[in-house]
Amino acid sequence: MKIYTKTGDSGTTALIGGTRVMKHHIRIESYGTVDELNSWLGLIRDQDIDSHTKEILAQIQDRLFIIGAVLATDPDKAVLKNGKKRLNIPEIEAYDIELLENEIDTMDADLPQMTHFILPGGHTTVSYCHIARTVCRRAERMSTLLFENEPFDEKLLSFLNRLSDYLFVLARKLSKALKADEVKWVPRDKTKG
Repeated sequence: MKIYTKTGDSGTTALIGGTRVMKHHIRIESYGTVDELNSWLGLIRDQDIDSHTKEILAQIQDRLFIIGAVLATDPDKAVLKNGKKRLNIPEIEAYDIELLENEIDTMDADLPQMTHFILPGGHTTVSYCHIARTVCRRAERMSTLLFENEPFDEKLLSFLNRLSDYLFVLARKLSKALKADEVKWVPRDKTKG
């Protein structure tokens, strides 16, 4: 199979099921942003971090491939003529969301209480987490817009929402592990310009 097909040269791409849409279609923006997020998670996983976090990130990347496939499927062609689902892959389940919640709770229990907003940064690995968190929020925004027009399983939205929280807490956990400073955002004095 060739990597290039030339079928997208006119600005369209095919969804799973064969329907062609413009490359700027909200469905393409949604799963494209999920793909971008998955790439950032791969970069975080490639850092010098603990093996448990690497394993959790690998599981999350797997779930993001599922989400991407669902978002890339034309909903009108999601079920085949024989009644079977077009996608023969696992679905996002409640326990996938619970995994993120459990990880958040475990990490958070070992962190100092937050009293201020935190400026992203302090260490390259921590910054990667913050970038991934913001890309995750964008994926969630794109996906909720798609959901308004063409609903899909709401658990996908819940997973993305929880994942951005996970990435924020992971950034804090890694700040602590890497002995990086968490810089608190303290608004400047308005009277001093």
